[in-house]
Amino acid sequence: MARVTVQQIYAELADSLHLELLSSLPAEDIPVPAKDVHRPGMALMGFTSDFLPGRLQVMGASEMAYLDTLAAEEQETAFARVIGLESAACFVTRGSEVPAPLVRVACEHGFPLFRSTLDAVEFISGLTRYLEQQFAPHSEIHGSLVDVYGVGLLFTGRSGIGKSECALDLVERGHRMVADDIVEVSRTDDDVLIGRFREVLQHNIEIRGVGVIDVKAIFGIRAIRMQKRIEVEVQLQDWNDEEDYERLGLERQYTEILGVRVPRVIVPLFPGKNITVISEVIALDFMLKVYGYDAAKLLNQRILETMTMGDRLRRYLQRDRE
Repeated sequence: MARVTVQQIYAELADSLHLELLSSLPAEDIPVPAKDVHRPGMALMGFTSDFLPGRLQVMGASEMAYLDTLAAEEQETAFARVIGLESAACFVTRGSEVPAPLVRVACEHGFPLFRSTLDAVEFISGLTRYLEQQFAPHSEIHGSLVDVYGVGLLFTGRSGIGKSECALDLVERGHRMVADDIVEVSRTDDDVLIGRFREVLQHNIEIRGVGVIDVKAIFGIRAIRMQKRIEVEVQLQDWNDEEDYERLGLERQYTEILGVRVPRVIVPLFPGKNITVISEVIALDFMLKVYGYDAAKLLNQRILETMTMGDRLRRYLQRDRE
């Protein structure tokens, strides 16, 4: 789980959330232990039961209107009460005028106090999205992620088996690359796996014998994506004559990533095999299955029906001869 600090939030969201620092920001990191954001209205009025420590506090129009009804000393007491409950930081929205006693108390306690021109709902929405992304379970997978016909295919396999070459070939055929070599994976609250590139690598592919290829520079902006949902793992393996590979596809295989089950297709490789076209077929077949069409099951059903009809015909002819 990513470690989030108030300093990190200010550095990364100052522009998007229109943040203005009203007090000093300590040099020592202030951790934010949870992703939920609180409104401290009840705490300002003195009711602190079940007040969770370490949370980010957002004061909107109602909180500021309440503080305006208090004398300066009472404002100090109310705000000091919120700080004393181990809040991580406080944000005042709508560009509201912040009473001097609040700024003074924040500076005395080394407590981060910010102001934003956004209204409370918009501010909380943006801050919550950021925190959900930061606190989402993360993992790194050695592989390549490509958007093929809108389906996120995660190519895995041993080093040097051809994952990058397959990704490059798919890009050349008009599909979109997300990441190569290292895929950063996060799980959202609704158990969706999102893969993206590592920032330092971006949309570069390493092709053995050729070197590093910048996909965006060569193929253009249409050839890349910032992130994509991982929907199928395509595991590339060396061909093994002793292995009993799936032929009909009646039994689906799955892998587990961050606790989420993902369909897995094992593709054995040998010289001359067109893995690129096979990958496109895997994506299209996945889309058909999403819409309820399973070719393997339908073929098996027709075979069973044919065998049943054959048995009926044999029994009929047998009775006729008798």
